[in-house]
Amino acid sequence: MKSATLRSDSLLLLTSLIWGFAFVAQRAGMEYVGPFIFNGIRFALGAMVIIPVIWLSRKHALPSGADRRRESRYLLRGGLLLGLVLFAGATFQQYGMVYTTAGNAGFITGLYVVFVPLLGMLRRQYPHFTIWIAALLAVAGMYFLSVQEGFRIFTGDLLVLAGAVFWAVHLLIIGVLSPRVNSLKLAFIQYVVCAVLSTVTAVFTETISTGSILDASIPILYGGVLSVGIAYTLQVIAQKKAPPAHAAIILSLEAVFAAIGGWMLLNESLGTRELAGCALMFAGIILAQYCSLRKGKCSGSGI
Repeated sequence: MKSATLRSDSLLLLTSLIWGFAFVAQRAGMEYVGPFIFNGIRFALGAMVIIPVIWLSRKHALPSGADRRRESRYLLRGGLLLGLVLFAGATFQQYGMVYTTAGNAGFITGLYVVFVPLLGMLRRQYPHFTIWIAALLAVAGMYFLSVQEGFRIFTGDLLVLAGAVFWAVHLLIIGVLSPRVNSLKLAFIQYVVCAVLSTVTAVFTETISTGSILDASIPILYGGVLSVGIAYTLQVIAQKKAPPAHAAIILSLEAVFAAIGGWMLLNESLGTRELAGCALMFAGIILAQYCSLRKGKCSGSGI
């Protein structure tokens, strides 16, 4: 049991590392191509990477014809909905990264861990009081990280924050859909939808050239093959043994790796103010999982 847990934790840590440095790749890719074509290509690559995984993990015992058709309809509708939400989240995040740093984007995106229980209140799932403390810590952290002298907030920070809300909605929808359908097929459909929407938008709003795409090939390959394709697969494998709340804490380390990656590879500054903001936001992210980890000591109908 301990070896299985260690293996799951190691895979989750690797996933958070890949996702964290993906912020660096996304930031670097913006030097050559627009955000929509970047997302269009990387999600298409992610969809292609996941195809052999779906094939290898297919079930030998297929459901009856009627059940199969019902599951296919549910899968298609759910995948389309997730694809739209994914497109919105990825667009806000990617476009926001044109105007902010990889470190800022990584930590602000991590706020989805706080937004998930807050949005759950719409479904009459009321969070424990520690969630409110976590939200205050996260907001304070974002202030130190994003607000400059004269109470100025970067436009990119607000766009990434909007993306974080969509990531929270995305997680809530997956929580409803994933127990009912094949999660890998669901992922494939949402990736295809996001890739198509991003590419069509790019055709009408951006200047697309083969040369620019080739110049951005390394960030695009990282974002598509590693971040979208491989990291998601590692997450699915790891969470067969790791509880969701336990996994969420390890995956939230992507924010730390994003800040480290921006500092190491993009020469982004990490001053005392930024480090204090990172610490507060990270504390909020961890505290947001408190009730899930201590179910026996948290009363109420928290998530």
